[in-house]
Amino acid sequence: MPISPSALPEDLPVLRAGTTEARTALVLHGGGGPRTVAPLVGHLAATLHALAPTHPGWDGTARPDSITSVERLAGAYLTRLREHEERDVVLIGSSIGGWIALEMAVQAAHDERYAGLIGAVIDIDGVGAVVEGEPVADFFALDARALAEAAWHDPERGYADPAGLTEEQRAIQQANGRTMAAVAGTSMSDPTLLGRLGAVNVPTLVVWGESDRIVTPAYGRAIARAVPGAQFAEIPEAGHLPHLEAPEATWAAIDPFLTSV
Repeated sequence: MPISPSALPEDLPVLRAGTTEARTALVLHGGGGPRTVAPLVGHLAATLHALAPTHPGWDGTARPDSITSVERLAGAYLTRLREHEERDVVLIGSSIGGWIALEMAVQAAHDERYAGLIGAVIDIDGVGAVVEGEPVADFFALDARALAEAAWHDPERGYADPAGLTEEQRAIQQANGRTMAAVAGTSMSDPTLLGRLGAVNVPTLVVWGESDRIVTPAYGRAIARAVPGAQFAEIPEAGHLPHLEAPEATWAAIDPFLTSV
């Protein structure tokens, strides 16, 4: 379904790093919000113009009524990139952001308006697909301790005691959860996605933490097999956010791919 040019608010916060003369990298965060991809933006700045927008509805931003699914959010980002006359953009998505990136690549492959817009995709522990025998963890049923156990190789690093949150932080966290449920659905998956990934026609790297129990490495390998020519890299001693838990190993996987494309 076509997305109107006004689907994304103009005032969305955007983390920016790197020179505007370099190739653009659109960094797409997951449910934890833009802070979870800040290290990615900082690392990419050495060679790329990295942009990490806050998805509409996260961290107190407005979510237009038209943004009701990952499909629509992906279409809105494609429209915004086209409006800015971008070319050969590298999409890098974490968790839900990986799903958005793959959905963008699929849509771009089917729509001549976006020819040449997307140049490569990096999916980091992305949800979104339905893989037989490898279900996405029920994120909305997990408390803070269980979430840290599922998402981190070292759960103590990822655990945040809810008692330590301010009322404002708690309200933002709850609002983010409501937005995630509205956009990604409570299952955080689209039964049609895996079958549509064969349309992706740009170089793709699938990066996965070996200890991820939100979506397992076997799930990640199924994603890589579904994308023509995709590469797969497993990051030791890392969970759902390898760029936070094992950054050096993550850069070692990502950087050669970016050089090659």
